[in-house]
Amino acid sequence: MATNPFRDFLVSYLMPTKCYDEIIVNFHMHVPCLKFILNKACGFWILLDTLLAPFPQLVKILWRGSSAGLSLTSNLLQLYAFSGPIVYAITSNFPLFAWGERLFTLVQSATIVFLILCYRGDTLKGLLFLLAYIAVKFLLGSCASAAIASMMQASSLPALTASKVIQAGTNYFNGHTGQLSSLSVLLSWAGSLAVVFVSLQDTESLFSTVLHLLSACFSCVLLVQLMCYRSSTSKKKTE
Repeated sequence: MATNPFRDFLVSYLMPTKCYDEIIVNFHMHVPCLKFILNKACGFWILLDTLLAPFPQLVKILWRGSSAGLSLTSNLLQLYAFSGPIVYAITSNFPLFAWGERLFTLVQSATIVFLILCYRGDTLKGLLFLLAYIAVKFLLGSCASAAIASMMQASSLPALTASKVIQAGTNYFNGHTGQLSSLSVLLSWAGSLAVVFVSLQDTESLFSTVLHLLSACFSCVLLVQLMCYRSSTSKKKTE
């Protein structure tokens, strides 16, 4: 009997056989199955955001040879936001597979901060920053108390939201978005919306849901700025 590759893919990665039969075969919009599929899709977007959101920004800086328009303060806050969960995971003795993907994101974010300093003519300062950051990170992972780790974990999301506010303000005052990557912003926006959908199902995390919603809103603001300032950014590149 010939197999159906489309069915095999959906059943393997997106939905159980029962939901495939209900939705695809019987064309019945089964609510529990739809909810299951949405949760699966949201999990995929959250993972994509966690792993790859900074990567297009990193590539764009290297490709253009410029970090114009990128706020150093915004990216430092983003680096702090990515650092918090890792420090918490290390001090809580979580296994590496539970947080290893965040380490990849952290390396990308730290590299972006270094490149911003480097393309501003502060290469030495960037190298000293990287050395200092690695040292502090090692000390926090080795010696930080549970209270400090929990504080860093709890403040990560507000820091990430604040980083988007600062970048949006920088774009507004500059009148262009510079080398801000539209793909990075889009991934962040989609990831924030996915987390909002997941956290809405947990009535005990209202504050976290609101913060994720704010983060998604400011990602949306950045997307709007990328579209509105496109002509100004193009002129900036040609000057």
